[in-house]
Amino acid sequence: MGHRKLNIAVTGLNAIDSPGPGVPVIRGLLEAKSFEAVVTGLAYEGLEPGIYMPGHCNRTYQIPYPTDGIDALRDRLLYIHAQEKLDVIIPNFDAELYSFMKLEPELKRLGIKMCLPSFAQFEERQKVNLPDFGKKYDIPVPEGFSVTSVSELEKACKKAGFPIMVKGRYYDAYAANNLEQAIGYFNKISAKWGFPIVVQQFVRGTELNVIGLGDGKGNTMAAVAMRKQYITDKGKAWAGITIMDPELLKYTRHFISSTNWRGAFELEIMKSEDGKYYLMEINPRIPAWVYLAIATGQNIPEMLVNLALDIPVSAAESYEIGKMFIRYSYDMIVDRTDFEKFSVFGEI
Repeated sequence: MGHRKLNIAVTGLNAIDSPGPGVPVIRGLLEAKSFEAVVTGLAYEGLEPGIYMPGHCNRTYQIPYPTDGIDALRDRLLYIHAQEKLDVIIPNFDAELYSFMKLEPELKRLGIKMCLPSFAQFEERQKVNLPDFGKKYDIPVPEGFSVTSVSELEKACKKAGFPIMVKGRYYDAYAANNLEQAIGYFNKISAKWGFPIVVQQFVRGTELNVIGLGDGKGNTMAAVAMRKQYITDKGKAWAGITIMDPELLKYTRHFISSTNWRGAFELEIMKSEDGKYYLMEINPRIPAWVYLAIATGQNIPEMLVNLALDIPVSAAESYEIGKMFIRYSYDMIVDRTDFEKFSVFGEI
């Protein structure tokens, strides 16, 4: 264990059928060899399991939803910092990143560091911008369309041809085999996440994922490739295995060097039946399966913290192949008074 003690705040403590990355990120921080982590949890709701898991968060605070605005988040973080003297914050949700990115210069002046992509990097990899992103960086991307109405959806479906993928701006993706299904998913996603909705050409093949870390200067600090073994109805990996795919890792290094990506990310790749690699999505933060990377020798949360603090980090050169993760449900028994305390006072 290192001699430095760092107070690191982590979001994403939920563990529903589309789990947040917070708990596995915390596991990586607690296993860090270059510092001793004291973890402060940041939660949106009182039923996020990470709040109550023994040995994970030293203390947890409720924070306002991104829809409440930047000022509300700033005020809450200033209060938390006054109590905890935070060193680093690791945001783990797409929808909250914009607010944290906006506050990054102000928090940095207070001594709170983060390692996040720039606004330009965040925007150009949005699902609605992905086709242009692919052209700019010479990365194959399926044909896609941004739609805000059923009539636009119908036109996009005719151009793309069925089957298609119907995706929300931040979350949720469904394969539709006909117009009726596409309209159903369009309504379901828009009701939950708003517009625009992304219609993407369907690519048949093998779904692969890469978790990685860039230093903001074009250098690849970490990269682990995984093939999903079990996928939920929301497209989330519930089991996966690390693989060695030199072309996929070369693809990842090209992404980092071309964009000068700063921070952690996940690439969702489809390897088509004829062997081509198509970029389906770029998630601009640590994915929920990060503990698989940690278990195979690349502690990405630890490396990210050191990058945030401008401490030199050695690039990870390898990882263990054939290591699997299998996600499971666990009934944790919680004292009602703890839940009530968090719900009433916003901290525990």
